[in-house]
Amino acid sequence: MPNKRSGGGLSATQQAAKFLGVSVLSGAVLAGIALPAFGALGLAAKGSVESFDELPANLKTPPLSQRTTILDSEGGQIATVYSRDRTVVDLKNISPFMQKAIVAIEDSRFYQHGAIDLKGVLRALNKNVQSSGVSQGASTLTQQYVKNVFVEEAGDDPTKVAQATQQTIGRKIKELKYAIQVEEELGKKKILENYLNITFFGQQAYGVEAASQRYFSTHAKDLTLPQAALLAGIVQSPSRYDPVNDATEATKRRNTVLQRMAEVGDISEAEAAKAQKAPLGLKVTQPKNGCITAVQGASFFCKYVERVFLSDPVFGRTKEARAKLWNQGGLSIRTTLEPQAQQSVQASLKKHVYKSDKVAAAATLVEPGTGKILGMGQSKPYGYGKNETEYNYSVNASMGGSNFGFPTGSTFKPFVAAAAIEEGRPANQTYSAPYEMAYPETVQTCSGKSWRNDGGYKLENESESEKGPYDLQTAMAKSVNTYFVQMLADIGMCPVVKMTDALGVVQGNGDKVPEVPSSMTLGSTGLSPLTMASAYAAFASRGMYCTPIAIESITQTVGGKKKSLEVPKSTCSRAMSEKTADTINTLLSGVIDSGTGQQAGLSGRANAGKTGTTDSRKNAWFVGYTPNLAGAVWVGSATQKVQMTDIYIGGVYHPQVYGGDTPGPIWRDAMNGALEGKGAPDFHTVFIPRDNPGKGDDDNSDDNNNGNGNGNNGGGNNGGGNGFIGGLFDGGTSNGTSSDGGASSTGGDTSTDFGNLFQGNGNGNGGGRGRG
Repeated sequence: MPNKRSGGGLSATQQAAKFLGVSVLSGAVLAGIALPAFGALGLAAKGSVESFDELPANLKTPPLSQRTTILDSEGGQIATVYSRDRTVVDLKNISPFMQKAIVAIEDSRFYQHGAIDLKGVLRALNKNVQSSGVSQGASTLTQQYVKNVFVEEAGDDPTKVAQATQQTIGRKIKELKYAIQVEEELGKKKILENYLNITFFGQQAYGVEAASQRYFSTHAKDLTLPQAALLAGIVQSPSRYDPVNDATEATKRRNTVLQRMAEVGDISEAEAAKAQKAPLGLKVTQPKNGCITAVQGASFFCKYVERVFLSDPVFGRTKEARAKLWNQGGLSIRTTLEPQAQQSVQASLKKHVYKSDKVAAAATLVEPGTGKILGMGQSKPYGYGKNETEYNYSVNASMGGSNFGFPTGSTFKPFVAAAAIEEGRPANQTYSAPYEMAYPETVQTCSGKSWRNDGGYKLENESESEKGPYDLQTAMAKSVNTYFVQMLADIGMCPVVKMTDALGVVQGNGDKVPEVPSSMTLGSTGLSPLTMASAYAAFASRGMYCTPIAIESITQTVGGKKKSLEVPKSTCSRAMSEKTADTINTLLSGVIDSGTGQQAGLSGRANAGKTGTTDSRKNAWFVGYTPNLAGAVWVGSATQKVQMTDIYIGGVYHPQVYGGDTPGPIWRDAMNGALEGKGAPDFHTVFIPRDNPGKGDDDNSDDNNNGNGNGNNGGGNNGGGNGFIGGLFDGGTSNGTSSDGGASSTGGDTSTDFGNLFQGNGNGNGGGRGRG
């Protein structure tokens, strides 16, 4: 029985036999014949030996995965994302020192031999026998390059990576055959270039350019002799020779490379000695991968861009194809994000809402007429720690947002008004609008069936002083609940459904807004800020609705060549007549001039908007616009558990939060900054006669929309709608739960007090991350 060295491993005789087998194998491959079984030498594992001629003729070289750069609309970098941090460079952009160092230490006869170096095999055999171990390998740079191709093709799949690196003769045969092909087709310089771009240098850096940036904060073309020697030495064992974690081992290895360079004549002994005395001189740049590193608080927008890429068929027919393209990288993605607008959004959020507050805020800005998302942010930063979140409160669940969005309150009322005006109702339509009233006995739906108020449910206005009759302009400014329910009963729900469909208004989970009065008038259904901003942008653009877009162009670099990729386009369509939009502009200008939105008003430019506050004050909104910018701001509890009464937000005490006094100022400051230096066009407005403007003014009150329950807000969907349709008489409870940093919600309040039946608490298990 063969003797083993103490401590295990193969004996010198066994090592000799192993390398002799490799040399015989090399000769066999060169001859292009099938291999015999070298069982006695331990070279043939079961099933591992293939006929050389049976292997595919060509090595399929996958494009090297590279970093992707996400840019703002002006070309500034937002973030880089990658599965492997790599930037491919030409050989001319790699320091000559680096080229010589890697050849000297890894394959000093690289320019003299073919794909297989038989002299190298024999030299390695001799060295290893002398050292009674494996102190020197026999693979050429070409063979190493081929092996790295196998690893690259395996991607991040650990099983495939193991197969690509396993020490079997079957894999070695493939490596040798493809090395021959590569030598014939590429030539030495191209092989060296490819090798330096594909190989792993530790510290998440793939390729010499990424390694140069990581360890020395410089480019590969500028590497000095000591720097190049250090990087060349790392390749053999990136963990062992990691200069960041073990400077001593790294220094020894660097000096070994320098000595080898002197031995082969690349540098003089004096140059080697001088370089060996030099300090490592590290200037480490920490890897910045992923949207979490995005600048200007754009992490959530960055993730939105990624979601768009991975979900839109324009980037591949299947999700697997899109994921493969994303992971391959090498993309330069220019987005719609405008630096000035984004900075303004983040500054306003930071000023008005602290990340440590019990509630959160989200804001999104959209350009009317184009659908471009110019700004997107929120008060709680992107992350996984305390007072951080990975959920984007501005978008729908499918794009990384909350499960159901957030109830919008009276910001939904302009859709009802637009639908009524499109139906031919006059802009000065008057209703009795009492302080309190029963919901209509029946309301027509699109299906032809009537919704019926079988329970005799009632609703009321925010203040007892709010009692009509009112015309539309006053009702909109004061946000009178009973007025809009009467309007809905007059026109039916189908016109509102048609209007919201035309404006892209869907729930946060992607479903249509349910046909129940509370959803169709009082905003009990959860929507996202992006949805609301995009819908209101249609008013600003005189009735043209444009689907939101985040990507303007994409350039992909493959093999040193650049090509443009197709990107999703905004689809613009007419949602309402110009006259209807102009009428809404006139009405919503009044909300800011003399209604509930006065604290949100902009000075020196035309602006319009609407406030919204839901029951129990769990959500407050302001959605508004100028002719050239629309924005939506939401403030509230992501889990829908916090009632915004007797509360501090951004260091300011609020006995009760209103849409005008909390999200309103956020909107105002965000818009002012985003529009600074921009034009100030006027709205197209209409004259609205005031036959019966209504009596009593209480502009300080907002619209705490009692009546926010609905059928789709029941258990397991949007929380247990606290009364009305949401849970019928007992208020209903949600069976689903939601979590937000450990907090959980189990649906709406379950009070059976008749006066509370209409305060349906939509989003009980939704508003945060409910997976009901």
